[in-house]
Amino acid sequence: MTSKTRIIKELKECSPTNGSGVHAEPNNSSDVFNLTGVITGGTETPYEGGVWYIEIKIPEGYPFEPPKMRFITKIWHPNISSVTGAICLDILKDQWSPALTIKTALLSLQALLCAAEPDDPQDAVVAKMYKEDPDLFAKTAKEWTAKHADPNVNEGKIRNLMEMGFEREAVEKVLKEVGWEEDKAVEKLLGGM
Repeated sequence: MTSKTRIIKELKECSPTNGSGVHAEPNNSSDVFNLTGVITGGTETPYEGGVWYIEIKIPEGYPFEPPKMRFITKIWHPNISSVTGAICLDILKDQWSPALTIKTALLSLQALLCAAEPDDPQDAVVAKMYKEDPDLFAKTAKEWTAKHADPNVNEGKIRNLMEMGFEREAVEKVLKEVGWEEDKAVEKLLGGM
């Protein structure tokens, strides 16, 4: 099975209707190697109610090489860079197996939100807070979730940009690409005119 055929098959398993709280879709229908993944936060965590967008780049050697993933939506988590969205997760590095899929990788990211590994951090500042002041960590993570990953806030951003005369589909696409930062989306939308 070619890599492209496998990816198409995996994307069917990762549809928004699969009920798992994760899904992925191509950024453009003719390119299945550049995807956007979506994960939701777990209940009874600081991430509850949040929706995060993940940039997924499928390498040429897939499935023998892991997909390259990073958070587009900002998040406060010890294993995810609060600046770049880089992820520290073993299955995205040396523990990858061709038996794993895009869906299992996204489910692993979702599980990581529920069970951080502060002794193997991507963001040392967040990990230190997680270990030394768990209440402040939880408060900060909830604030970041509300600010960056709340779907209701994101809907407001979509409406704001549509009021400027942009089409909803273009607005959603650009907001996802820039991590739901409205100012960056405006710049990108205006630059494309």
